[in-house]
Amino acid sequence: MIPELGNFSLMLGLFLALVQGILPIAGSFRGNARWMSVARPAAAGQFVFVTLAFVCLVYAFVSNDFSVTYVASNSNSMLPVYYRIAGTWGGHEGSLLLWSWMLVVWTFAVATFSRQLPDETVARVLGVMGLVSVGFLSFMLFTSNPFDRLLPAAIDGRDLNPLLQDFGMIIHPPLLYMGYVGFSVAFSFALAALMGGQLDAAWARWSRPWTLVAWSFLTLGIFMGSFWAYYELGWGGWWFWDAVENASFMPWLVGTALVHSLAVTEKRGSFKNWTVLLAIIAFSLSLLGTFLVRSGVLTSVHSFATDPRRGLFILVFLAIVIGGSLLLYAWRAPKVGLGGKFSLFSRESMLLMNNVLLLVAAGTVLLGTLYPLFLDALNLGKISVGPPYFETVFVPLMIPVLLLMAIAPFVRWKEASLPEVLRRMRWIALVTLLLGGAVALLLAASPMVMLGITFAFWILLATAFQLVQRLRHAAAGTSLWKRVSSQPRSFWGMVVAHAGIAIFVIGVTLVKGLEAANDLTMRVGDTTSVAGYTFRFADLKEIKGPNYISAQGTFEVTRGQTKIATLMPEKRLYTVQQMPQTEAGIDRGFTRDLYVSMGESIGKDLWVVRVQHKPFIGWIWGGCLIIAFGGFLAASDRRYRVASRKRQVEAQEALGTPPLNVAT
Repeated sequence: MIPELGNFSLMLGLFLALVQGILPIAGSFRGNARWMSVARPAAAGQFVFVTLAFVCLVYAFVSNDFSVTYVASNSNSMLPVYYRIAGTWGGHEGSLLLWSWMLVVWTFAVATFSRQLPDETVARVLGVMGLVSVGFLSFMLFTSNPFDRLLPAAIDGRDLNPLLQDFGMIIHPPLLYMGYVGFSVAFSFALAALMGGQLDAAWARWSRPWTLVAWSFLTLGIFMGSFWAYYELGWGGWWFWDAVENASFMPWLVGTALVHSLAVTEKRGSFKNWTVLLAIIAFSLSLLGTFLVRSGVLTSVHSFATDPRRGLFILVFLAIVIGGSLLLYAWRAPKVGLGGKFSLFSRESMLLMNNVLLLVAAGTVLLGTLYPLFLDALNLGKISVGPPYFETVFVPLMIPVLLLMAIAPFVRWKEASLPEVLRRMRWIALVTLLLGGAVALLLAASPMVMLGITFAFWILLATAFQLVQRLRHAAAGTSLWKRVSSQPRSFWGMVVAHAGIAIFVIGVTLVKGLEAANDLTMRVGDTTSVAGYTFRFADLKEIKGPNYISAQGTFEVTRGQTKIATLMPEKRLYTVQQMPQTEAGIDRGFTRDLYVSMGESIGKDLWVVRVQHKPFIGWIWGGCLIIAFGGFLAASDRRYRVASRKRQVEAQEALGTPPLNVAT
């Protein structure tokens, strides 16, 4: 009866989502406080029932209930229990339930932590989120029900995809979906502001922390997916411009622009229409990513849940959400006004240019991702758009972004003096060029490596100089600690995130410019050398796992007479699906990774082996983590925390509505 309980819980969740999506929005336009007050209880109830459904599906996996079709297709009795739990979101139906559960988690969080906001705003925000939830719950119940029964029940399951049987894939989808779904909050706040006709600093201040948290989770999700592909797929790369990678990268680029645009709207009252449009595009690209992955229109090592029959539903839902929001934008945005004016050379102009470049970059990725699909759909042939295209069109767009990242904090709001900025940054530029040239000479690197290192130093030095200047002028005469603690967390978040970008650029530049690899055949006793390291194939043995058998190699790595590491790559065969899988052996270091992967056996004790030296690749992962930490730090700024009742009254007066239930 547990699956039936889960199915019934989804039905109740859909009913409450309909109530949440219709009554509060209607009440906000009619001034009906009772209807608006339904929003929070409906959101809480929906959270309870969808959570119950999710728990029921997890229980079905853990208990090996193979009478559930989805469990029988994505699990096996030999599967370790932690992979059985991960199997909950390892296929199409479960991944949609995970998405819906993440959505109700965000909805419940907004309902809980928005009590200082005007009732009309809360009703509209939660109402929009309820309508989005209606779409996904309907999709599940009518086309992709994870609780469908299999009669008679299977004796055992078909097993979870071996590619997913890894710790990285246990946490990667939840992190990614927290980012994807989190942009629904910014989207809902934007539509609520359009409905109310008030695109001012207040709505930007309300939506900015939610957007920062969603953007940070998406950063972690992309990082985890890239890191997983690096160590699990056996190729040793960190980004291949794969279509599913692009599906998550596009909303991240637009989300980055949105975070900066919200800052301008909050502080200066500018970019009102631009900010709303970015919020719509960011969530629309999140939905587009779902369509690409779930509809079966593309093939990817990351795309594990495909069914073309369901693609039409997602496409229609996508058209309704994007089309409806853009129609509302076209109707209401012209009546809002343009906001504060600013000169051609100002911080607003720098941030606007940054946002345009990020949006164009997302457009180039979108074109490269969808163009082959359009050609195929029109029967004009099949083509593959790979790294050469993306590196040719994307990288040049990022050069001015990196340049502006360092300059913008030194430019005044509204109007600035170019000579003053040049005077303040001349020493930064000089030291940057000297350091970049010195590193390039030391490494005997190419001009592209020198360019990347120079831009990384440019960002680091400018960020450090800005920090020193800020602390020097803060509360003169006080201790250093008081000066540090007096700075808002939003400032520290910006400093940390920009430093993370610089570290990421160093990692990307050096691994692309200085990596070395050797593909060869080896047997036990053979040796090969890469980048001054000697790899000796010392041993080969067979091991047996819970649901696989594996040939495990032992490679001893030395440099001169010094032993560096022992690497133990594997070539596994998962017995249920008879699917081979590579497990790389990696020795991680601060400035390099040593990487060995085993391919196929092509003769008696003869193996295809790939040996690689990956300089500074760990800095890519470190940079991503630092960037995400900066986003979380900025979101925790004091001014975004729960406000007083007085602030609620002020916010309601700013929207031109009388405060409800407040004594005057």
